[in-house]
Amino acid sequence: MNTPASPRGRARAGYSEFRQAFRTVSSVAVGLLMLASAAPAGVVAAESSTPALRVMSFNIRYGTASDGENSWPLRRDLVVRTIGAFKPDLLGVQEALTFQCEFLQQHLPDFAFHGVGRDDGRQAGEYCGIFYRKDRFELVDAGHFWLSETPSTPGSVSWDSSLTRMLSWVALRDRRAGGRELVYANTHFDHRGRQARLESARLIRRRAAEVLPEMPAILTGDFNTTEDGEPYAALVRGDTGDRTRLIDAYRTVHAERRADEASFNGWKLVEEGSRIDWILHSDHLTAVEAAIDRTNDAGRFPSDHYPVEAVLEWR
Repeated sequence: MNTPASPRGRARAGYSEFRQAFRTVSSVAVGLLMLASAAPAGVVAAESSTPALRVMSFNIRYGTASDGENSWPLRRDLVVRTIGAFKPDLLGVQEALTFQCEFLQQHLPDFAFHGVGRDDGRQAGEYCGIFYRKDRFELVDAGHFWLSETPSTPGSVSWDSSLTRMLSWVALRDRRAGGRELVYANTHFDHRGRQARLESARLIRRRAAEVLPEMPAILTGDFNTTEDGEPYAALVRGDTGDRTRLIDAYRTVHAERRADEASFNGWKLVEEGSRIDWILHSDHLTAVEAAIDRTNDAGRFPSDHYPVEAVLEWR
């Protein structure tokens, strides 16, 4: 393989390989080599003054559900206020329909948006939408794949999945971290298919292995399973020296499991239970804060899921 002679040529070639690596199961060796070539020259570690990354994952509940007093028009402003209170740099939403994404874009003007409907790869069906701060990040690349045996086919369904499921991702350059780059991905696992959840986790782990450890990564989502399940093990557990495994931000900050860690609330103030919404990251980052946000307005909740939050520092 010929290596481009100039840094600019190496970067262009690297991004091309990165796109191919995330969209199809390509050569791991080639993907890693070209990603290494694409890294900004001279960037070894973020400066100590680099601001932390504030990350939020939020299942906002699809807006056409028959939710009565919890219907979208009655809670959409609270969704925006809840997001604004945390001031995320990166936000992943699940279950959002086109009109909900448009509403959030209108009311979050400091953010750029990336996402498509899961049913057709355009506007039909729920989005795993990504919002990122325009003043902090430069978009390098973006894409999607479906959680199926044919990941490049929009709307595809496999295993015992009850619905179409997908993942959206962006590659971003962090202007406040000396130009360091990262991949941010957002997903939503099936709520019924046990095998589908496990195979989805395995698929994501394989894709992640194609860009890690060279490219830092963050993965958010509603995984519809707890950390006792096989999908969590497939994504998070492994040898401590395995730099392709992901790290659970919440469990880093709160090492001891408690009974009050529910992230699904069913429109009530529910605390007892386990998290099904996670923020995971590669070891290029370390979690210094993590929380389950139980914001409500006199007992009215922005969604039937609590948003989960983490503050990550560059290592």
